[in-house]
Amino acid sequence: MPKPYKTKKNIIPFIPEGEFYFSKGVEAFQKRKFELSIKWFKKALSEKPNHPLYQCQMSIVYTEIGSYHKANQLLTKVLTAYGDEYIDCYYLIANNYAHLGLLQDAIKYAELYLEKDPDGEFAEEAIGLLTVLDFEDDEEDDEWVLEEEDDVLIYQETVFYHLEREEWQEAIALLEEMIIMFPEFQQARHEYHYALFFAGEKEKAIELEENYLQEHPDTLASFMNLAIFYYQTKEITLFHNLVHMLENIYPVHEQQKLRLASMFTQVGMYQEAFSRFRCLHKSKLKGHPSYYRWYSTCCYFIGNETMAEQIWEEGCKEHSILKKQMKPWQNSNLIGD
Repeated sequence: MPKPYKTKKNIIPFIPEGEFYFSKGVEAFQKRKFELSIKWFKKALSEKPNHPLYQCQMSIVYTEIGSYHKANQLLTKVLTAYGDEYIDCYYLIANNYAHLGLLQDAIKYAELYLEKDPDGEFAEEAIGLLTVLDFEDDEEDDEWVLEEEDDVLIYQETVFYHLEREEWQEAIALLEEMIIMFPEFQQARHEYHYALFFAGEKEKAIELEENYLQEHPDTLASFMNLAIFYYQTKEITLFHNLVHMLENIYPVHEQQKLRLASMFTQVGMYQEAFSRFRCLHKSKLKGHPSYYRWYSTCCYFIGNETMAEQIWEEGCKEHSILKKQMKPWQNSNLIGD
């Protein structure tokens, strides 16, 4: 019998390059599978670490999930390497700064975008952003340099980490440094007062916040802090005067919306809190343990225990720190009487 004809097959391994990973990242992003999208974009960047389009697209995903500092780090790298070839980065950075509460920085980058490309793709959005920021900005100085902005972001993100985990003393130490180093960044003062109050220095926190409000009578952060402080210390008349006004305020930025919704939960206005939480974009706030903590709490106290349990369990999957804590509605230290 003759031997059968044998062929030697050449097996060519398929090794995906950056374009393949990038396309998969875009596909996941379009399906709103943001964590999966980030994984694909990281693979794409591992193939082509300095590819500007990959970095820009990944920054957009970070913006969607509320990691604004990470988004801006990528966009700044693109601008440093490619300059005005990627003008849209200026608007994207402005948008992220606005969400972080760095209003002067947001204004500066939005204006830079319009100066460089007045008819650009994001021109209308940039004009709208400037209109909103001009209305809200009454506190910050516009003389910051880029090095200071980077330092503020690092401090702010570290403080955020400790505040979200209710590590008050660690947050206080950092905030004291911030107030000295960056006196123009007023949000640090409000976070400092909040941390002081829950670290046990209630009288000092109230005095500092009241003094600040006298000097800056239209500061939303002061109103929210004092509403919580008065509620906790049973200053009923002062409390009711503040919350009546706060019920009629609807902030523009997602971070402020979350703070206001959380405040309503902390002061026992659970139905009002629930309606505010329902209007939030969860994809932009998944990085905040407080979102899950206070949303689940208001659900529980309006009688929707099933929804409360679901939100709390989802939060525990997103943030390991929550797994170590009791459910907030079982913790009398978190909810006032």
